[in-house]
Amino acid sequence: MKQKRLLYNNKVYWGIVALACAAAVVAVVWLLRSLSRTEVSVAVDEGIDITPEQIESIKAIGQWEFLSVADEELVDTVRRGLLTDDHLVRIYYGTLRLGIDMNDVKPGWIATQGDSITVQLPAVGLLDEHFIDEARTKSFHESGRWTGADREALYHKARRQMLSHCLTPRNLRAARENGEAQFRNMMRVMGFNHVEILWE
Repeated sequence: MKQKRLLYNNKVYWGIVALACAAAVVAVVWLLRSLSRTEVSVAVDEGIDITPEQIESIKAIGQWEFLSVADEELVDTVRRGLLTDDHLVRIYYGTLRLGIDMNDVKPGWIATQGDSITVQLPAVGLLDEHFIDEARTKSFHESGRWTGADREALYHKARRQMLSHCLTPRNLRAARENGEAQFRNMMRVMGFNHVEILWE
């Protein structure tokens, strides 16, 4: 009786082992088939996004100088008298800064498509109206009596001459070219391969 029970227990034991082995084989076969059917694909996103925060940080630059032109003007005025003439001659120094103010950009001034970007910029102009350095102004020759209004008139004459000599098409073109180069470099660092700059 004992022997029969032992034989029965051995059969059950080996039956369980065989069943476990069969289940393991089925699991391995299923796993191998699943892995062979799995496809791995890599999608490349060609688009580059420029965030509103990045746009605002560019605008926050404010005034962006592309060219500065130093100038020196000798300006004089003469007042005719009966016996003698009065002369006022002064030398004025100034630096005209040409560039753009990023606060003047219009809505939608940046447009992106894939790795291309179009940037619409305001026209290049004078950044600071007060470009004469009055601390460096020198009186070259003065005879007779001159009022503050006379000196003010001479200052405005010097200012007009500086604008005429420095705010030229050539200097404005050079400032635009410098601006384009700076913007292209910045946009390429951000990942854009094709950069178009448009001016108002």
